Amino acid sequence: MRYLPHTPDDIDAMLRTIGAASIDALFQSIPDALRLKGPLALPPACSEPELWRALQGLAEQNATPQRWASFLGGGSYRHFIPAVVWQLVSRGEFLTPYTPYQPELSQGTLQAIFEYQSMMCELFGLDIANASTYDLSTGIVEAVFMAQRITRRSEYCVMQNVHPEIRAVTRTIVGLNPAAQATLVPYTRAGTVDLAALQCVLRPTCSACVVQYPSFFGTIEDLRPIADAVHAAGALLIVAVPDPIAMGLIEAPGTMGADIVVAEGQALGNPTSYGGPYVGIFATRTAYVRQMPGRLTGVTSDVLGRRSFVLTLTTREQHIRRERATSNLCTNQQLCALATTIYTAWLGKEGFRRLARINWEKAEYAREELTRLAGVRATFSAPTFHECVITLPCPAASLLAALQEDRIFGGIALSRWYDDLPNALLVCVTEENTREEIDRFVAAVERHIRG
Repeated sequence: MRYLPHTPDDIDAMLRTIGAASIDALFQSIPDALRLKGPLALPPACSEPELWRALQGLAEQNATPQRWASFLGGGSYRHFIPAVVWQLVSRGEFLTPYTPYQPELSQGTLQAIFEYQSMMCELFGLDIANASTYDLSTGIVEAVFMAQRITRRSEYCVMQNVHPEIRAVTRTIVGLNPAAQATLVPYTRAGTVDLAALQCVLRPTCSACVVQYPSFFGTIEDLRPIADAVHAAGALLIVAVPDPIAMGLIEAPGTMGADIVVAEGQALGNPTSYGGPYVGIFATRTAYVRQMPGRLTGVTSDVLGRRSFVLTLTTREQHIRRERATSNLCTNQQLCALATTIYTAWLGKEGFRRLARINWEKAEYAREELTRLAGVRATFSAPTFHECVITLPCPAASLLAALQEDRIFGGIALSRWYDDLPNALLVCVTEENTREEIDRFVAAVERHIRG
């Protein structure tokens, strides 16, 4: 067990049960000469992340002289997860239940889902959130389907600075309908949406526009002009949020005109885990609740007037007639959503803001140090959160291969998806990256560039 779960009241109750007067009385059989009379000679207290780094450093002395440093991002983010999150998530009450079909037996599970929904609404500035979807990519598919039902239009447009894999998943599934054509909107030299190009493709047949915030390049922009243009064309604005921690520092998309927000909850208490399982956060406006996929937990009163929780809306094909279902794709990632809930509650509002700022400050430091190197520059001019793109004087893929000799995962080469960015490297920094790691990364990049 990674932390002590017992409160003073718990300890007193156990002592009374076994008939011991105090903790000291439990150990009276130990000779007085062998008992510790003063405090242990321990170093000053440190935070849980600092303690884990210290313990990992001791463990790695048995194997390798230096641990791997990772600056990977691109939709999967390494944030510190406090021990309490999965200690609570792993309790049998949460780990073993399936679906809360019987509310009288599932009040704890339903309340946890309700708290999750409430937190996500507040986080993204919208009215309603469902009980989660599979992940961000399939959640965007659900959002496009939802927009098509609401507008009774089939086409949609998507920004080129949306994650290429999100675009691919959406194109594959939504494209099963031949009429659902997708239009790709280019980005500007700042790495943001080309508003003029967007206005040119917003035809009367367009149901929705998909924007990422922050973008796949890490850039941040004001969504209001985009929302105004989309709404003027009678379409809906769908916003993909790859890392919700950014909401601690930047404005919520719902307050800037987003109609549907789909986010990836992995960063909120779920480990990277080789790509899954993750949790898709899905939020929208009250006016569209009847077209929202998945299920919705609500609060009501029972026959005795007590507050109780129920499944208010369940529009999956398992629950209602197939032709009336809003989705046959989504499911509820309840356990991962619970981890997200506990993690978010553990942070609290101020903790959320502080964590977001730490991420931004560390990423800014890394960007400034990297762009001081000869031949290295920031690819885009727009502000960023904890990811940015730098242009190197050499192919990014070859530099990444060389950095692995230094036990560094240096980021993602964008040439994999963007032919016009052969030397571009997407670098991600989170609170898990120490200053020493960042400095080692910068020094290794400089050494390999010089050859």
